[in-house]
Amino acid sequence: MAEAEPLPERLDRFMARANAIYYASRDPFADFTTSPEISQVFGEIIGLWAAVTWQLLGSPAPVLLAEAGPGRGTLMADALRAIQRAAPTFAAALRVHLIETSPRLRAVQAARIPGTTWHDEIGTLPAAPLILLANEFLDALPIRQFVRRGEGWTERFVVGGEWTEQPASPGDVPPNRAAGEGDIVELNEPSRGFVAAVAARLCRHPGAALFLDYGPARSAAGDSLQALADKRPVNPLTVAGSADLTAHVDFADLGAIAKAHGAAVQGPETQGAFLSALGLFQRTERLARSQPEKASALMQATRRLADPEAMGELFKVLALRSPAAPALPGLAGC
Repeated sequence: MAEAEPLPERLDRFMARANAIYYASRDPFADFTTSPEISQVFGEIIGLWAAVTWQLLGSPAPVLLAEAGPGRGTLMADALRAIQRAAPTFAAALRVHLIETSPRLRAVQAARIPGTTWHDEIGTLPAAPLILLANEFLDALPIRQFVRRGEGWTERFVVGGEWTEQPASPGDVPPNRAAGEGDIVELNEPSRGFVAAVAARLCRHPGAALFLDYGPARSAAGDSLQALADKRPVNPLTVAGSADLTAHVDFADLGAIAKAHGAAVQGPETQGAFLSALGLFQRTERLARSQPEKASALMQATRRLADPEAMGELFKVLALRSPAAPALPGLAGC
């Protein structure tokens, strides 16, 4: 009997399946490096931002300090070290919660962050004041892609490691996206859903959320899907689970979603401007004076995080806060 032909798989379903296999079976940090892995100062700065934010929220106790997609736990570990040193009252009030679905990564996180509580999704976080951190979390959530064909649209599917297109329902295509023939527009429904859930929660409980990720301030038509394996770009349609798949974050869209669900929004701001406003270079210089043998490496790492030609311009920062909360540090109000 002849083997059945594989069925086309919608891109977002292929991407979700591929990343689930990838994160369950591989060490993703062998293929890419995130900001917390580049310099300890990144996590320390974010921890101090959380401490100031907690004070602006009225110093609620207890308060959840949560992270979505915490990776190896590096950001949270560095943040907690800075908090314990500089803001012991906040350290005593906070309860660490991590949103992580990978059992393998949970085991790594447990070794670095004792006493944490894990969740598969944001909906199971306890009802309490919240400060949420999410660094390079949204970019790994699965996207859909639509292609302009004549007066209508098709949607991209994957079959046998190749693209195929099927007619798209007009109601599925993102609104207000002008495009020419053959142009691609993207839709990240899980990101929208996650931000909507955060925004709604911030209307029920005092809190704030900080998203750091990569992409333009306002998305334009184009294919941003990319894949990394062994630190090199590869075909995104390669064998599912053999590469890390990501796509640009549409910050303007997510900000609009957050506002529609009642949250106040600040940003997006470039990562370089945000970290610089919070004292990235000053903190690095102090650390370099105490560790002169590492001074050159520390400054090089800081420049990688903040310089426009490195991560400083491509990476953006978006913050949400409860409607009655004051403006948060490091970002312009909105």
